[in-house]
This record gives sequence, structure tokens and C-alpha cells, in this order.
Amino acid sequence: MKQTLKSLIEQAIITLQTQDILDKTLTPKITLERTRDTSHGDFASNIALSLAKSAKMNPKAFAEKIIAALPAHEMVHKVDIAGPGFINFFLNQQALHQIIPQIHQHAEKFGVSNLGAGKKIQVEFVSANPTGPLHVGHGRGAVYGSAVADLLEAVGFEVDREYYVNDAGRQMDILATSIWLRYLDECGEEVSFPVNGYRGQYVYEIAKKLHDDAHNEYRHPANLILEDIPADEAQGGDKEIHIDALIARTKVLLGTQYKDIFQAGLSFILNDIKDDLSSFGIDYHTWFSERQLMDTGAIKKSLTRLENEGFLYTKNGAVWFKSESLGDEKDRVVVRDNGQTTYFASDIAYHLNKLERGYDQIINIWGADHHGYIPRINAALTALGAEAKKLTVLLVQFAVLYRGEEKVSMSTRSGEFVTLRHLREEVGKDAARFFYLMRRSDQHMDFDLKLATSKTNENPVFYVQYAHARICSIFKQMQEQQFICDSKLGMKNLALLTQEHESALLKKLALYPEVLEKAALNYEPHQLVQYLRELATAFHTYYNAHQFLVPDANLRNARLTLIIAIRQVLANGLNLLDIQSPEAM
Repeated sequence: MKQTLKSLIEQAIITLQTQDILDKTLTPKITLERTRDTSHGDFASNIALSLAKSAKMNPKAFAEKIIAALPAHEMVHKVDIAGPGFINFFLNQQALHQIIPQIHQHAEKFGVSNLGAGKKIQVEFVSANPTGPLHVGHGRGAVYGSAVADLLEAVGFEVDREYYVNDAGRQMDILATSIWLRYLDECGEEVSFPVNGYRGQYVYEIAKKLHDDAHNEYRHPANLILEDIPADEAQGGDKEIHIDALIARTKVLLGTQYKDIFQAGLSFILNDIKDDLSSFGIDYHTWFSERQLMDTGAIKKSLTRLENEGFLYTKNGAVWFKSESLGDEKDRVVVRDNGQTTYFASDIAYHLNKLERGYDQIINIWGADHHGYIPRINAALTALGAEAKKLTVLLVQFAVLYRGEEKVSMSTRSGEFVTLRHLREEVGKDAARFFYLMRRSDQHMDFDLKLATSKTNENPVFYVQYAHARICSIFKQMQEQQFICDSKLGMKNLALLTQEHESALLKKLALYPEVLEKAALNYEPHQLVQYLRELATAFHTYYNAHQFLVPDANLRNARLTLIIAIRQVLANGLNLLDIQSPEAM
């Protein structure tokens, strides 16, 4: 209906142009929005306000001209002017009924569009270091990223989902060293564990498997490992210097075998992450390795390009990028004084690689604590000759767990976190995904585990799924009462749907394609979640106020036809969020 009204306005503009009231060369953009207050009609347009200057008339007078030039349409009850010159459209009841055959016809495709056809978008999300299992903090970014990607696909974009694997650098070396020290425990060597080592149970598991497979192949005496190593923090030393010395000693003693330990840790954790995300309904097209950037010379290539453009300089033995001149708060090191490239250098090369793959838009989903990193990445893109607007960075706030009124500790002294797997096992995939998506991603979020597992109307995911299940139960009752659903008869009698609750539901159903489009283009899945909650509320209210299996076959089938449409839209929305639509609860 929205498109029909736009067409009517376009025809009115053409008429005014032929009457020389408007310049014939004008091609105005027509905006039409649903009104928040139904007393102002169903749709409103500001076209008179935007073109009044061109028409050399005040907006109200020009609005009258537009209304006079509007072609008549059977679905439009009346048109009037509000405020300084807004044109309000009031639809008749027949226009509201149109949405039902549309939903029945398009079924699971209802709401999707080809708005983004021909455009390619990459969404990179989670990208947690493969140094341990995913925890509940990663979960919010994971669900948000997958929902953004799915919504973009629903409106026609070609979307690539990517995970950037930080499988190079110091943290991975700390992991490999931690695994080897735990492996030595399995061999009977007593080596004090570093303060900065990875302490989770998973490190023991990797070390034990390594020992089961290789026995004593990687064993070295404890005294050789610790000889002349600077003291750790617990002994009054510097924990950073201590762990770096341990890493260096590990590499020397193991030689070429070091890569075996390194790969054992990487493979174990990365496979765990992949399994965890897949079980959470999240799969990727690409797992992009940071080591690939090093092996292919991509980092050197990007730095050479920046140097040729005059954006690098040397200071105190290190190489710096002139990011301050491009909007960052200060210049950044890309090559340390020891010759090693920084994480930032890898990120520059990675984003250059993204650009070279030809995406129309690149979306990075980061934790809110990475906010300060955005200006330096934008600076790098600008220095590389790319439009900074090609990159969109979406921030995700951390989630805080509660069980009722009690705050749940996120980690323990042993290094164990509340993992994403634990969360899924406790509350289920559906509840976890729904709760993660209820708020804007950049807003603080309290996740109530007790509420998420409750079977009450206070639990929002239960409430929405229950609406779908309730509709299914009506059709079971229909069969028990030996009625049949005659959709053709229902379609012929849609005019009988005149109750206030029915009108409200019809208007809510018609909103779905618009909500989908806005949620996708604004990267806001919470808009779809909120819509589903409102649709469920409208249905439950309708259910409590009216009977569906009434004796009058015309009214009965009209109402059954309506609730089939409601069930379809609920299922479509939940499916987009990768949440089940149960038939019974």
C-alpha cells in the first residue's frame, strides 16, 4: 500500500508540472511514513514541505494543490493536511485486508526484498583470539553479527560472513608455552607456572592429549627450561619479562617442534570455537588467518604502500604511521624497534585485503572497548586511498549475567569463564539468541538466566513462541471439532474482520516488510525482536477477547485466514533470528 500511495503522489507531481506549478526538471524524492497516532491517518508525507520553495508557495497552500491533483483510489478513504503542511492519508478497511492475501501468497518469502540486489557486503564478527573458549561476552557479538548478516540477506544483499583468526603474535606464543608447561607436568617435570600463562581447564586438556599422542617426545628437563630466566611477579620480578623469556626459551629448546605445540593449541581451540558457534546457529563463509597475511607478504605490501604515500616515518628505531594527521589521537607504531610488526600493521593489511576483494561495504563488529581503535583504522583506509565510509564499525556492549536478583560471576581465579556453551546448555539456543538481540547492541545489557528459562509470559521469547504455538493449537481444536479451514471462503469474507483487535493486527502485519527493511539497513535486529513482541501481544489480546471456531462459517474462516497470516509472520521473523517456531509448548 505504501508503494501505491507513493505512486499517487508521483502522479500528482507530474500533473502539477504539466500545469507549470512545478519545474518540469524536478525529480523529487518522495518520503512516506506510517503515522504514530492513528488519528492522523495511516501514512504521512512531507512532500509539500520539501517542494514548497520550488513551487514558490507556502507549504499548506502547496499541499492543497497536491491533494487536488491526487488521482482517486478505492483504498484511500480521505486525505487531509496536518501541521505546517504534512499530507495525511487515511485508508479504508478494504486496504487493511489486502495484507492477508499477500502473506498467504508469499508465505515464507513475505517481507523479503531485493533492495540490496547487486551489492556485496562483508560482515566480520566475533574474531576472538583462539587462545581459549568463547565466553558469554563473545556470545552477544556472535548473535548480533549473525542477525545483521541474515537481515541484510533478507533484503537482497550478497553477504559474506567472516571470522578473522588471530593465529599469530604474542598471545598465541603465550598459549603455546602454557600448553607445553602443562605437558611437562604430564611428563613428571615440575615447572612453576607463570602468572601470565593461560590457566583454563582447556589448557590441561590440550596438554594431556598431546602427551597421550606423543608421550615424552617434547620433554625437556625443568632445570634447562628455567635456567637464568628472569623472576616472575610472584618472586618480585616482572611478569611480562618473565613470560617473554619463557617463550624464547621454549622456542629454542623445541626448535622445529615448537610448531607442533603451537598447532595443537590452535587446532583444538579453533575447532572448539567452530563447533560452539555452529551449535549456536552461526556459520561462516571464511575463516581468515592472520598468518596468511604474513606468509603471503601482505603486511609488507601494505606498509610499502603507506611508505610510498609518505605516511610512515622512523623514530627511536621503530616505524610509525602518521595516523594523527588523518584524525587519530596520535601516531601509531607499525614496526617495533625489534623489527616485529604490530597487531595494527596486521589490521592494516587485513583491511587492504578486504578492499581488494571488491566489497561494496565492509562491516566490522567489535566489542565496545575497541571504540578507540576506529579512528586509526579509518586513518589507515584513508591513507590507502579508500573511502572511509566503505567501513562501518558496529560496537557491542558486554552482557552482565544475573540469576534473578543475584549477579553471576563471569570468571574465577582459576581462569575459567562462563562459556557460551554453558549459557546455551542452561537456557537453550532460542532464549540465548532472543535475549542477546532484545536491545541495541551498543546498549548495556543485563541477561537474567532465571527469566530466560521460565515458562511464563514474563519471558519474552516464551511469550512470542507461545503466540505461534497457540495459533497451531486452534487448528488442532478445529480438527477435533470437525471443522475445516476454507481459505477461499475466508478471503471472500475478510470484510467481516471489523473488530478493533482485528484492525490493529492487520495494521501490525502490514508493518513487517518495513520493519525488516529498517532493521537491516540500520543494522538493528532489536527492531525485529520488538516487532515480534508487539505482534505476539496483539495476538494474545485478540485470543483472549474473541472466539475463532464460531458457528458462522464465513466469520470463522475469515478469522482462521487472519491467524494463518499472523502465524506465518511470526514464523518468518523468528526464522530470520534463527529461533524456533514451536507448534506446541
